Amino acid sequence: MSTAQASEKGDVSPVGARHVSNDLESTHAAASEELRNDSTTTKRLLRKLDLRILPVLILLVLCSFLDRTNVGNAKLYHLEADLGMTNRQYSQGLAAFYPLYIAAEVPSNLVLKCVTPQIWMALLTFAWGVVCICLGLIHNFPQFIGLRAILGLAEGGLFPGMVLYLSTIYTRAELALRIGVLYTATSLSGAFGGLLARVLAEIGTRGGLSSWRWIFVIEGLFTVVVAAVTFLVLPKNIASGYPSPQTWLTAGAYFGLLSAIYSFGLFLPTIIAGLGYTAEAQLWSVIPYAVAACTTLAVAFVSDRLKLRGTVMLGTMPVAIVGYAVIANVPNYPRVKYGMTFLMATGIYSSVPPVLAWLSNNSAGHYKGATAAALQLAVANCGGILSVFLYPDADGTLFHRGHSVVLGLLIGGWFLILANVLYCAKINSDKADGKYDKYTGQGDDREPDFRMVM
Repeated sequence: MSTAQASEKGDVSPVGARHVSNDLESTHAAASEELRNDSTTTKRLLRKLDLRILPVLILLVLCSFLDRTNVGNAKLYHLEADLGMTNRQYSQGLAAFYPLYIAAEVPSNLVLKCVTPQIWMALLTFAWGVVCICLGLIHNFPQFIGLRAILGLAEGGLFPGMVLYLSTIYTRAELALRIGVLYTATSLSGAFGGLLARVLAEIGTRGGLSSWRWIFVIEGLFTVVVAAVTFLVLPKNIASGYPSPQTWLTAGAYFGLLSAIYSFGLFLPTIIAGLGYTAEAQLWSVIPYAVAACTTLAVAFVSDRLKLRGTVMLGTMPVAIVGYAVIANVPNYPRVKYGMTFLMATGIYSSVPPVLAWLSNNSAGHYKGATAAALQLAVANCGGILSVFLYPDADGTLFHRGHSVVLGLLIGGWFLILANVLYCAKINSDKADGKYDKYTGQGDDREPDFRMVM
């Protein structure tokens, strides 16, 4: 039989088979080499981006939470007495931060489209640094509440802007870890803030300023310096629709988390002091924050590696739920209470990177992504208003009411996360069944090939 006849019958000669095999091996080797080169190039680019962008954003988050929560440390050094405020007026001053903070979030993200992050974030940071300095120079309650409101306006656009900025730089599988790195700075700010307040308190009344005033002034000056660094270092740039149910479900859960985070950060020094730790209250507050920071990074890494968001939160939130359930109902065991603060901190802080990355992952298109992220944060930050009234001094060291409210919010948030996981699964199932084929070519998250992250 001739070679041609053999070919017609579908047979291949040994020589021809070897040629085909060699060609396939060469093609496979070339493809493998190309993939290795692409992978190496991608990793190198990611390292450069991480080293250029993340340190600046970490500093911004650190300054934001330091300037926002330093009032809790200042209270321990007679802020209320020096300003002639009652405990109720103090709580009103804390709450004044949030209305303008919330109102600023959506407009700020829309401005970010027109103004580069380098300019906008530096401007916001400079503004709240100056306000923080001014808080160290006030003399009465009206000045306190007014500056707290302006501080909220200045800080409102920072975090939604950073989430939007990062979502344009990193892929969906890379985003949660980066947000986790940033949110670790929030827990570290609690630890660093306690240490810094302790150091600054040693200044005493030098320069004609009392200890609590030095806390505001020096932290504000540090923030102004960071604003200049942001303008000089942050890259100028990197190469719409109605909010979906995911926005409301994740925002509701995040509301509970932020209610816990804001109240935890503002009142932990006072809670620890009530447990018997007085002069070293700030030092004892460092440890739960440090543990929470490590846990947050680990959870964010796992979330990215598994490409799961809500599913991870279904495991992290119960840790905080257990902590709040125990601490609210154990009246005379201070060591147990202090131990529960570790569960509370790790559970709430580690749940934040997945919930922020989740909505960004599942929102395609700049304006839809910008609006969804900002709206999620606007709704969630309403928890800040609630949090400042949860732990009045009149409730003593037990704080049963405050812990119970936060516990209820976290349990409700867990069910909202579960509902969103099921909602995303339903959308993916419908897309697999062809129910979204009519949206082909729309260029948003309704595309049949756009799979929702769970």
